[in-house]
Amino acid sequence: MWKPNQPAPTTRIPVAEPARPAQPAPAHEVVNRAPAAASGDQAVIGKGLFVKGEIGGTESLLIDGKVEGSINLPGNRVTVGRNGQVAASINAREIVVLGKIKGNVSASDRVDIRAEGSLAGDVSAARISIEDGAYFKGGIDIRKADGKPAGPGAPTGVPTTEPVRPTQG
Repeated sequence: MWKPNQPAPTTRIPVAEPARPAQPAPAHEVVNRAPAAASGDQAVIGKGLFVKGEIGGTESLLIDGKVEGSINLPGNRVTVGRNGQVAASINAREIVVLGKIKGNVSASDRVDIRAEGSLAGDVSAARISIEDGAYFKGGIDIRKADGKPAGPGAPTGVPTTEPVRPTQG
């Protein structure tokens, strides 16, 4: 029973807590992912996804699934992960290839084909890196960062007829 010199009894009504944004995975769980652009935003197309059409936006993109069409992310990085299979033209600031690309790529900064990567198509970039063991078949157009060819007499496309290593499958 309530007495006058005690505070009145109160009933507590449970209130739902506001939704909290998902916490990023601990660093030890993200070791196989390539770092995102400086902004920290990176979209992911996972292993089980297939995208057909045009992709554009303002975030960097990691592709571990399949993509057909075109990818236009001029100020960002496009990373084709180890499981990624891309049959598309790609336009981005930076392109990193760990999986397979069939199509022409254009980067305002650099194209990086890692040892396990495969690229069949023409490359237009200010810088290119092809690791030992990577597969590349196509032409290369090295241009200055402002989009002009590297200089007078610079090749406009050097066709490559010998792959670094044959692909399997």
